[in-house]
Amino acid sequence: MQGLHYRRGAAETKRRAGLQLRNPAERFESGAEAVERLAAENAVLIFSVTSCCMCHVVKRLLCSLGVNSVVCELDEVEEGLSGDIRRALASMVGGGGSGGEKMSAAAALPAVFVGGKLLGGLDRLMAAHISGELVPSLKEAGALWL
Repeated sequence: MQGLHYRRGAAETKRRAGLQLRNPAERFESGAEAVERLAAENAVLIFSVTSCCMCHVVKRLLCSLGVNSVVCELDEVEEGLSGDIRRALASMVGGGGSGGEKMSAAAALPAVFVGGKLLGGLDRLMAAHISGELVPSLKEAGALWL
């Protein structure tokens, strides 16, 4: 799939690699499948948008901890798959509005996965960092060794 690109490392590098599919004919059936597969294959995965300041803070925090995360910039993904991924992330995050409304796709970003599980966005990442839960979970996922 040519349209899905992600970056290894939260550092501000321009090196990008296309998603390597086991079989070139293989296609994702849905955005949820893409999210699940990428989360399972990487210790730390960040779904982000390049122009989002909260996404930037998430990437910088993990980089400062020495985490080599995989960053999937959704504004650089082909349009159809990007929308599917955003909807899948919004449904994973769940209702954030009043009256049981689903959270909008834009509000679901940034989305951080650690060890294949959704940790959350900036607020949950900062809460885990302040409480001291973040580093042990990163070590458990194999993202930190020290």
